[in-house]
Amino acid sequence: MRIGIDARFFGPVGKGLGRYVERLVENLEKLDKENEYRIFLRKENWDYYTPKVSNFKKVLADYPWYSLKEQIMMPLLIRREKLDLVHFPHFNIPIFCPTKFVATIHDLILLQFPTPRATTLGPLLYKIKYFGYRIVIGLGLRRAKRVITVSECTKKELGKFFKVNPEKIEVTYEACDGVEYGQLKIPERKNLAKFGITKPYLLYVGNAYPHKNLEGLLKIFPKLNLDCQLVLVGKEDYFYKRMKGEIWETEISKNIVFTEFVSEATLADLYRNARVYVFPSFVEGFGLPGLEAMSYGLPVVASNSSCLPEIYGEAAVYFDPKDEKDMIEKIRFVWADGATREKLINLGLEQVKKYSWESLAEKTLRIYQNVGKN
Repeated sequence: MRIGIDARFFGPVGKGLGRYVERLVENLEKLDKENEYRIFLRKENWDYYTPKVSNFKKVLADYPWYSLKEQIMMPLLIRREKLDLVHFPHFNIPIFCPTKFVATIHDLILLQFPTPRATTLGPLLYKIKYFGYRIVIGLGLRRAKRVITVSECTKKELGKFFKVNPEKIEVTYEACDGVEYGQLKIPERKNLAKFGITKPYLLYVGNAYPHKNLEGLLKIFPKLNLDCQLVLVGKEDYFYKRMKGEIWETEISKNIVFTEFVSEATLADLYRNARVYVFPSFVEGFGLPGLEAMSYGLPVVASNSSCLPEIYGEAAVYFDPKDEKDMIEKIRFVWADGATREKLINLGLEQVKKYSWESLAEKTLRIYQNVGKN
């Protein structure tokens, strides 16, 4: 069987989705020596991937995401490569895909948390985008031979919004790359001084989209009455710039640190040296940063909404993201209670062991094989 994987999000250019695609391909290379693979990449991530085995070949598909060009050119490229099956790791599925395909739907955030604040578009264009999203994803879900999600929560949401038959949906949990526990107790603060981190700190890693509820976290931060800083790690974009503008020259800004994009080594140091990881999201598809925090021995306080309790289990303390008082109490509790912190550290290190990229790739390969037989 000749299988194509739309890897145009591959690597750091695709953020969390890019990591998913990268780890999937890496592990499929180790597992599958029989099927042939065509890995579709853009020019911007072409050099991020070099096949390690002979049955994997990369193919240039330099078509912008969510564009008319991808809708026209991807089907032609798929036909040219004579594929038996294609895996689309995102909802942007070509309407006229000429072969069988499976699709991964990571979340339905645009439907679960619709808000004009989540876009730079005007209200009218935002509504057009919203309905276009529903049409494209709806068509893709109906035509897909199998649908993959990364949590049971998203699986349920697919049934709610699109009436997808649950038997058609497979859950393949993501994983964090993790670290060796022996490295956890070796703090490296040399990379932190440049950010102006001078106190113990709460940590958040990710983007500043409205569904992340960073505005809620900033609102309650002064009410914690803790002698600490809040460190926000994420590439500066429109949403981070807007947030900075809203708190600029206010009292709260003195103890807020925006690191912007950081290297993997610096991110590791930020995890190791933090006191508590805070994840205040209203909606998530999987919640990978919380698992990363656990892998570095960092206690996690998280929202009790969407998939987070499913993914983190008993290894986190949860709060209602719509309840300021609850957020304040839970964050302060974990910050101050040493016994709880130690318990969460140990539970977190065990929790991350439940997830692996190899397991995700094994289950995905079985899906390919089953679809190929039918």
